[in-house]
Amino acid sequence: MKDYNVAIVGATGLVGREFIKILVQRHFPMASIRLLASGRSAGRKLSVSDREIEVEETTPDSFRGVDIALFSAGAEISRHFSPIAARAGTVVVDNSSAFRMDATVPLVVPEVNPEDIRLHRVNPIRRIIVDTYQAVSGTGTAAVEELRTQARQVLEGQSTIPHVYPHQIAFNTLPQIDVFLDNGYSKEERKMVEETRKIMHADDIAISATCVRVPVLVGHSEAIHVEFSQSMPVDEAQRILSRAPGVRLLDDTSISLYPQPWSAAGTDDVFVGRIRQDASHPNGLAMWVVADNLRKGAALNTIQIAEEMIKRDWVKPEGGQEK
Repeated sequence: MKDYNVAIVGATGLVGREFIKILVQRHFPMASIRLLASGRSAGRKLSVSDREIEVEETTPDSFRGVDIALFSAGAEISRHFSPIAARAGTVVVDNSSAFRMDATVPLVVPEVNPEDIRLHRVNPIRRIIVDTYQAVSGTGTAAVEELRTQARQVLEGQSTIPHVYPHQIAFNTLPQIDVFLDNGYSKEERKMVEETRKIMHADDIAISATCVRVPVLVGHSEAIHVEFSQSMPVDEAQRILSRAPGVRLLDDTSISLYPQPWSAAGTDDVFVGRIRQDASHPNGLAMWVVADNLRKGAALNTIQIAEEMIKRDWVKPEGGQEK
């Protein structure tokens, strides 16, 4: 069995810490692990299994002898250091938005690619309307602390001053994620459209999105309305999704069983429920989808990509070892 030298870029962030946790939980074949971050975080120590490992500043020399680098430090860092790591012979799996729309860089969801999405393969999708309800942890540590602080201030009758978001997030919802574009959509909503088409290899799907930030710590939720080429019975959709890897069906409204971000937090599956016929279109289905944005939405997905590349023998452990 081969072991690999692994580096995490952005190790001290929310997703970086999830990387560490999941690598240990999944017994990822590591010969060594290097924790990288900005100069401000250098010198800190993080626990990896039963060891304390010191965080190093990310530099062009950080990738010597590294077989696999997992990036979660933001688009600017990825754009700068990913090519440097690749030139050093390191396989880069980037969780940022830096290369998501680059035609030469694959956008991968392991349970979906290289195959097409399950329902789309059975009955081609023509149109998607999606509304997302995204947790503050998607913005980062500062946003999590802002929600906690504001919630306490509001409950104590104090006024709040927003710093991370344009308005108070505690006990509120903000229909703005990232900046607004000239067409009235936000940058996050445009990314939803472009990334969905790229993942599904379907440039002709009509998609409209509304992305909302909600006062939830962990767990993104989506209300999805899908128009298919032909009608699809609810029980057929439930059967297909229940057999899809990484998907868990929670769908029994008689006992109020449906996905919730509170219960999805800390888990690896994508939860689907409230599947029903769309009352506005004979070929439509509506559903509610929830997942932990830090794990499945970021860290776990990245590690699963690395695992798939190892499975296909695409990573040669030049710096690691075989045992």
